[in-house]
Amino acid sequence: MIDEGYIKFQASWEQTTPLPDAAIRELNNFRQLMYDHQLIGAYNNGIGFGNISQRIGDSDQFYITGSATGNFRELQATHFSIVTKVDIDQNRLRCKGASIASSESMSHAVIYQTCDWVKAVIHVHDLELWKKLLFQVATTPKSVSYGSPEMAYSIIDLFKNGEAAQERIFAMAGHEEGIFVFGETLEEAAALILSYL
Repeated sequence: MIDEGYIKFQASWEQTTPLPDAAIRELNNFRQLMYDHQLIGAYNNGIGFGNISQRIGDSDQFYITGSATGNFRELQATHFSIVTKVDIDQNRLRCKGASIASSESMSHAVIYQTCDWVKAVIHVHDLELWKKLLFQVATTPKSVSYGSPEMAYSIIDLFKNGEAAQERIFAMAGHEEGIFVFGETLEEAAALILSYL
């Protein structure tokens, strides 16, 4: 059984009006591309998978698809959130928008915090690709669950030993099908994951 879709951090969510269309237009276009390639979507039980984010300027804040949005074919501005602060040790996250931030937001946050050159992060699911990449690229431990402080620290470890930063991709052994890619642009991150298909 796939453990998916449940928020494991303590969220402080400020529910606001939808984000401006201009702010999330590029992000939404690449989310649609991932959806069209079935890398973001929903399982037969309706639980969504995959998410995508983009750094806001030079800050550690970022736009991200909201929780439980994988099952929507096309997203609207109401389906996005801004993550404004993350405290890994306390397992807390602050966000604002019309939707609460994705359950994988802490993993996105730690990538942005660890690498200031990263401007875009994409988390996808693909069973066959995951099997192919597992332990062939940087890989988090099997004992570590998605969306948890332990996962955040495991990602930091992948960057400390240099593998993840060089490869710009990692697999999640404890999160079946889960793969992360990232880059200096959304286009770069998307092209990387598509090159593996």
